[in-house]
Amino acid sequence: MIINKPNDAVKIAKTLITDWKKEHFIGLYLNSRLELEKTELISLGSVNANLVHPRETFKPALINSASSIIVLHNHPSGDPEPSEDDLTITKRLAEAGKILGIDLNDHIIFTEKNNFSFKEKKLI
Repeated sequence: MIINKPNDAVKIAKTLITDWKKEHFIGLYLNSRLELEKTELISLGSVNANLVHPRETFKPALINSASSIIVLHNHPSGDPEPSEDDLTITKRLAEAGKILGIDLNDHIIFTEKNNFSFKEKKLI
């Protein structure tokens, strides 16, 4: 499956949500043709927080020789607008990806009804 739109990624991520009352941080690992190679639940958080580290985010990318990644997480509040923590982790992941040679294609925040793409808003 080729992932070239945020909605494509969100559809896949929604299949991994086990409890909409908790934040799920998910990685989609892509080859050079943007074909999905692996999905991974990176972190399961609480109602309004999720601890994410670049090490755990990029480990599956390295193991599976991914060319790029898309990360996503849900907001149980129903508001897809990014928090300051969301902006900070996106910047850290983009920097880590540059060092590793693995592009961060997008970070998408999604709810049951809406989503926010950092790439579409030109924040990546």
